[in-house]
Amino acid sequence: MAALCLPLPARSAEPIRGVWLTNVDSEVLLTRQGIDRAVDHCASVGINTIFVVTWNKAMTTYPSAVVKQVTSREIDTLYTGRDPLKELIESAHRKGIRVVAWFEFGFASSFKQNGGTLLQARPHWSSRNAEGKLVTKNGFEWLNAFHPEVQDFMLAMVLEVVQKYDIDGVQGDDRLPAMPSEGGYDPYTVARYKSEHGGAAPPKDHKDPAWVQWRADILNAFMKRMYSEVKALKPQVSVVMAPSVYPWSKEDYLQDWPTWLRNGWVDHVIPQIYRYKLEQYVTTLDEIRSSQIAKEEMDRFTPGLLLKVGEYHPSPELLSAMIREHRKRGIEGEVYFFYEGLKYYPEFFRNVYKERPGTSSTIN
Repeated sequence: MAALCLPLPARSAEPIRGVWLTNVDSEVLLTRQGIDRAVDHCASVGINTIFVVTWNKAMTTYPSAVVKQVTSREIDTLYTGRDPLKELIESAHRKGIRVVAWFEFGFASSFKQNGGTLLQARPHWSSRNAEGKLVTKNGFEWLNAFHPEVQDFMLAMVLEVVQKYDIDGVQGDDRLPAMPSEGGYDPYTVARYKSEHGGAAPPKDHKDPAWVQWRADILNAFMKRMYSEVKALKPQVSVVMAPSVYPWSKEDYLQDWPTWLRNGWVDHVIPQIYRYKLEQYVTTLDEIRSSQIAKEEMDRFTPGLLLKVGEYHPSPELLSAMIREHRKRGIEGEVYFFYEGLKYYPEFFRNVYKERPGTSSTIN
């Protein structure tokens, strides 16, 4: 198959109008027919970029030699004998829609599984809090994102996808690169901290500003490395991040994403501005625009909007109001979480994106 890479929009090019495609609360990836139907629907409503789950629950949606070496499982058993990532890329590219591989779980090892298969296979990869317990936050158990072996594993998986597929981009989120600020008290990280601080142990207060910064800097270095290695392999592949909102992202998950953008370690950021009221949304949007992203970098920013979670989906009036606020500020694109929410608005998106731009340009 000829390369069909359609890199994400360049400066002054088309906006991203995207949607996250999950394998939780969605059956799209279970069959090739489901994939084709979803792509057709995205095309019909003006979606030009699909961010597809590639890694979660210690499993992949494509055959992975990297993961198999650690867990003995090549692919999520739901997809045995298939390659949903390849199928989606083929179907989407035929429609001129870009596909970005979304490494959803990032440095999280499991969800309510006490570390799951990854930590069963590699116990020394576990993160630890000040009490010496496995770091668990909001149900997620965490790998030690500061450990070189963990970083190498994650990067090898990202590069495996870049190498094997005609992918348009790779994407981390609020778990890549990230780690709860409660972590960092494992033997490896403590020893590293002591070696750089004259033998002094890390502060017991996990939100001590200097301690937060020291750990965030390690993740910053990983971000820089990930960006450079992806670009060395395929310069046209975009590196995209969808972090939590700053500064909470840094204080709670060590994600210093304004630094990534400022230093050119990411092509595009899609902060998860998940707010349920317009006033809260606009306040957060304007904080990002005024103090976190330089004016000359605004074309590297697209808001992430919540379209569905559980039984919640916003009213068309709220969605319209948020999009109007974007257009007032010169923001022409959005990315929605997640695909299944589109069905609640059969005509809404066709009207919003009725003038769908082409997809021949690249994503910054």
